[in-house]
Amino acid sequence: MQPSMYVSPQQQMEDRADFARAGIRRGQPVVFASTTQGIVSLTHNASQSLFKLSEIYDRISWGAVGRYNEFEALRQAGIRYTDTRGYAYERSDVTARGLANMYARTLGELFLSGAKPFEVEIGVAEVGDTPDDDRLYQITFDGTLLEHHGLLVLGGNAPDLHLQIQQALPASSRELDETIRIIREQLGTTGSHVELALLDRDPHTLRGSHRAFRRLDPQAL
Repeated sequence: MQPSMYVSPQQQMEDRADFARAGIRRGQPVVFASTTQGIVSLTHNASQSLFKLSEIYDRISWGAVGRYNEFEALRQAGIRYTDTRGYAYERSDVTARGLANMYARTLGELFLSGAKPFEVEIGVAEVGDTPDDDRLYQITFDGTLLEHHGLLVLGGNAPDLHLQIQQALPASSRELDETIRIIREQLGTTGSHVELALLDRDPHTLRGSHRAFRRLDPQAL
C-alpha cells in the first residue's frame, strides 16, 4: 500500500488561506466611510433582496464580502449575540468592539479546525457622537481583527482601492452626498446596482428612535 503524502501544518494553513482569499476576491468591494452626518456604507449589488449591508443593533451596522450563505449565517449570529447582551445587561453595553471580537473568535476557530475556512471578510461599524468617535473594524477569514479610522474597504483589491478613495476624499468635513459620489466613482457603480446605507449620527432624524441604521435610495441622491 502506498503511504499517504505528508503535508506540513504550515502548508495546510497556507492552502486554507489561499482558498479563502480566492473566494473573497470574487466578491464586490464594500466601503464604510465616516461623514459629518454619520457612517455611510456602499457596495455594488445587483440583487434587490439579498443584502450585503445590514443593521445589527442600535448604532451598529455590518457589511460583508464573500460567500453569501456563510456571511448571512454570521450576520444572524451577530444579531443573536447583541440582542442577548443588550437584554442581559444594558443596551449601552453592546459595542462594535465586542461584536468584532466575537466574529474574530468564530472565524479563527473555523479557520483552524473547521471542515473548510469561511470565504468571507466582515466589517463592523459603530457611529459615535462625532466622526472621531466612530469605530470601524475589519475581521478577516482567519479571525484577524483590525481597527480602521474614517475609512474601511473590504474585498480582494482592498489596499489599492482604499488608497484611491482616501486620496480622493477630503481630509476633513466630509459631507454625505460628496462622499457617496466619490466612492461611487472609485467603485464604478451604477445607480440601479448600488446598495447604500447610513448609520445616522443624529437620532432626531429617526424620530427619536435609538436605532440609527437606514437604507438610502442611491437614485434620489
